[in-house]
Amino acid sequence: MNKKIKKVIKINLLAGKATGAPPVGPTLGQYGINIVMFCKEYNKETLGRIGMIIPAKITIYEDNSYTFILKSSPVSSLLKSLLKLKKGSSKPNSDFIGNVSFEQVKEIAKLKIKDLNTNNLNKAISIIIGTAKNMGIKII
Repeated sequence: MNKKIKKVIKINLLAGKATGAPPVGPTLGQYGINIVMFCKEYNKETLGRIGMIIPAKITIYEDNSYTFILKSSPVSSLLKSLLKLKKGSSKPNSDFIGNVSFEQVKEIAKLKIKDLNTNNLNKAISIIIGTAKNMGIKII
């Protein structure tokens, strides 16, 4: 028997650190979801990636049950963690804040390809390069 879907929500949370505070509490509470249970499950699933932002796609059903799928971290988060940065450049075309090699870009593209809107590795690499340039990161 298929359950009827009430809502699908996408939410970005710090791995291993989800709490009932915003954005989790208000977002899920309005649909009658057990927030404490969701936070425990999310934190358990993301324990190995603490400190990274891990998006979750939560499907809420009409009987107030739910399932969630974890996605890979956003490209900007992966680049910031690779270069150990707090944020990207405020002037990306003139103030460069770091360098990444083409091989590092290719590895990120391989990691992200399942969440991007392409199955072509070359196009995925182009997407990663575009994000890096918009953050003030040079590709060497």
